[in-house]
Amino acid sequence: MFALNFNNTSMHIFYSKAALIAYIKTIKTANSTIGFVPTMGALHQGHLALMQRSLKENDDTVVSIFVNPTQFNNPEDLAKYPRTLEEDIKKMRTLSDKIILYAPSVEDIYEGNTVSQTFDFDGLENQMEGKFRPGHFNGVGTIVKRLFEIVTPTNAYFGEKDFQQLQIVKKMVEKAALPVNIVGCPIFREENQLAMSSRNERLTAQERKDASIIYKTLTEAKEIFQNHSPQETLEFVENSFKDNNQFELEYFVIADESTLLPIDQKENGKNYRAFIAVFVNSIRLIDTISLN
Repeated sequence: MFALNFNNTSMHIFYSKAALIAYIKTIKTANSTIGFVPTMGALHQGHLALMQRSLKENDDTVVSIFVNPTQFNNPEDLAKYPRTLEEDIKKMRTLSDKIILYAPSVEDIYEGNTVSQTFDFDGLENQMEGKFRPGHFNGVGTIVKRLFEIVTPTNAYFGEKDFQQLQIVKKMVEKAALPVNIVGCPIFREENQLAMSSRNERLTAQERKDASIIYKTLTEAKEIFQNHSPQETLEFVENSFKDNNQFELEYFVIADESTLLPIDQKENGKNYRAFIAVFVNSIRLIDTISLN
């Protein structure tokens, strides 16, 4: 364990799970609550909002920063993923010096065996991200389960930008009977409504500005969906990107919010959500919007 000192205040920072587990045992009581925010670093306002909520709702808050190799099916994406630990710590300190940070190495997490477990998420893993990123959700399930076992949180906070991931984590917790409450939190957006993401740091200023097309298209699709079929809405989105040389549409899907299965027609009483993935150069951006 290291206690880093900035401006005469310190926060607890752990690089070893053994040290973190030992520390948590000293602060956890039968009636206390631990909030947990798992991240891959390159923190932005969306991450900080999750931390603020955890600080407000729990006695103690743990944040992890770990770029998890088993959830990347693209080695180049893993290599280029931003790693900004020192800056991340400064941002966390603007919220509170009471946050407990766990910033492990790959070795500390995987102990020389950097492979995923295989999970059955009742089919949630086969749609959208799972279809285009083979093995991705086995990697997500593996790291989230291990982090839950290490941190033993009462509440864990996830952003709704990764809505499929949120549903999958809820399913894993349900099937494994883990004693943790999963809290979904609203998407934070930049001024131009681009969903905040660590990957945004890899965009040029112009690309970041132009990426407003993603949310603009989603909101227009939501309007069209009210009076048109799912297929007509899909065609609108595909046409929006067809002649755009800067952005490449990987997928646009309208799905049932609970099963994540794509729909052919609307049914009364169902909640629907649109999901989108777009490439600008080799940088992959995702977003989602409720259609109800």
